[in-house]
Amino acid sequence: MNNYKITNLTTGARHYLNEQEKDNFFTNNRIYQNNKYQYSITNLTKQKRKRANKILDNIAFVCFFAATILSTILIIENYY
Repeated sequence: MNNYKITNLTTGARHYLNEQEKDNFFTNNRIYQNNKYQYSITNLTKQKRKRANKILDNIAFVCFFAATILSTILIIENYY
């Protein structure tokens, strides 16, 4: 189930809703007013997943760098 942050662009009010609540919210409220968006919708679940993937990418990079250094040290130690 996805979680959303819905921000009213005119007043700045924020609502934190899940999928079902979001659907009910927009049946009662209009997304557009005068051909402009009235609300900003942010998928918090997707945002959290992206943040976790960035952290995992950084960990993988550091592990690869450490493995390269350790293998270089082992090669130098064994052959010289």
